[in-house]
Amino acid sequence: MSSTTTEAPVSADDFRFAFRAHPAGVAIVTADAGDGPVAMTVSSVASVAIDPPTLMFSASALSSSTPTIRRAETVVVHMLASDQIDLAKLGARSGAARFGDDVEWGRLPTGEPYYPGANWLRGRITQRVEVNGSTLVIVEAIEAKPRTEHAAVDPTPLVYHNRSWHVLTEKSTLPESVVPFYKVFGRDE
Repeated sequence: MSSTTTEAPVSADDFRFAFRAHPAGVAIVTADAGDGPVAMTVSSVASVAIDPPTLMFSASALSSSTPTIRRAETVVVHMLASDQIDLAKLGARSGAARFGDDVEWGRLPTGEPYYPGANWLRGRITQRVEVNGSTLVIVEAIEAKPRTEHAAVDPTPLVYHNRSWHVLTEKSTLPESVVPFYKVFGRDE
C-alpha cells in the first residue's frame, strides 16, 4: 500500500547531529581547471566500484574550491594520515594559502597539483551530480601513488567524528570475536 502523503524532511540540525555520530576518513582533493590550483578537505570520500576503480566525494556549495572542481577534468584525492592534520586543517580553512611557499606541494607530470607526503589517487571525473547546491563528484581512478613510495609502516588514518579529529590505531581494533566486514561479505582481503 503506497502513501500519497508527503512527510517533512529531517531538520538541518537533526541531520547534522546524526552525522556527527558517524565517523569518516579525512581526505583533501586538489584540482586545477586552468586558473590556478585549489584544494578542499572532505570527509565524504567513498569507494564505489573496483572495476573500473571508482570513487566519489561531495563538493560543498560553500567551498570556494567547488567551482574549479566542477570545471576540472581530473582531481587528486589524498587520503590523509593522522600526522597530516595540518594539511587537513589547511584544506578546511577559508582563505588559507593552500599552495604557499611554506606548504610542501608540487605538480604531477600530468599537471595536477598534489601533496607528495600523502597517499593519493589521481582520477578522471566521469560524472557530476548536482544535489541541493552541492556536487557529488564521481571519479575513475587512473593513477595511484606508487607502492614503492609508501612508508614501511602503514600510516594511522585521520578520522573526523563529532566535530573533532581522531586517529585509528591498533588499540581501536575490535576483538577477533567480532567478524570483520570482509568476511561477512565473503571477501578474502
